[in-house]
Amino acid sequence: MSPRKSPYFELKSGSVDTLLFVVKTTELDAMRAELIRRFEATPEFFANDVVAIDVRRLNDGEQVPLREIAELLESVRMRPVGVVALGAQHAWAVDAGLPLLEARDRRGANGSANGGAKAAEDTGTVEAAGAVDAVQGDIFSSPDVTTPAQAVEAAAALPPAEAGRATRPEPALVIDRPLRSGQRIYAKGDLIVLGLVSNGAEVIAEGNIHIYAPLRGRALAGVHGNHDARIYCTCLEAELISIAGIYRTTENPLPDDVHGKPVQIRLDEEKLLIEPLRLT
Repeated sequence: MSPRKSPYFELKSGSVDTLLFVVKTTELDAMRAELIRRFEATPEFFANDVVAIDVRRLNDGEQVPLREIAELLESVRMRPVGVVALGAQHAWAVDAGLPLLEARDRRGANGSANGGAKAAEDTGTVEAAGAVDAVQGDIFSSPDVTTPAQAVEAAAALPPAEAGRATRPEPALVIDRPLRSGQRIYAKGDLIVLGLVSNGAEVIAEGNIHIYAPLRGRALAGVHGNHDARIYCTCLEAELISIAGIYRTTENPLPDDVHGKPVQIRLDEEKLLIEPLRLT
């Protein structure tokens, strides 16, 4: 048998979608308070999600205690797997004991070495320096249910080989049955759901989301940073709604004129607008 082949495992290079935790400050206490405040309302939302710590937005000469940041992320049940850094930051970034990763971001986060990179997205495709046994693409738990191992607030960049796909719209994914708690649907284009989205279920799309039934779970549209994406549903009772990473949870009660009513949800600059949808 060739030493390069084995029936038991395979080692190969690959890319994996992860959340990017983009560090913008050296004030660790303020970062900790904001992270806890942001996620305490939905403790299961990012539970067990893989995350890379991205320090490219720090100013020249700034450093952060990466080991403490990793412990902070673990305290909210996220799983840090590495650090994304500029070349000038490698000397101190490796001291945390986490591997250095390379990331491809949709809006060109690599930037210049002397200006501090501006990582525009909160998720990206990271490539480990060594070879890993990786699954490329989505993981399907059933023919209709997709469980992407990625963060939801923004999205992974397209690999260069797939760059042409950006000019070819993805066909809409149609789900014609109710979604139970714990089920997750991911669509690369628009997503159309014809059944109930139960509490604890999650629908995610790179484009628009249409739900012709009550929305009681979570709906996240435009997850690759598409600020023009919208969410439409015939009965809004959602746990969480999000467009391009800007979200609202049930800790802010919905107004009476949209709660349980047909609505459209869109962005106006950085603000979510929830508007009654007139069906007659």
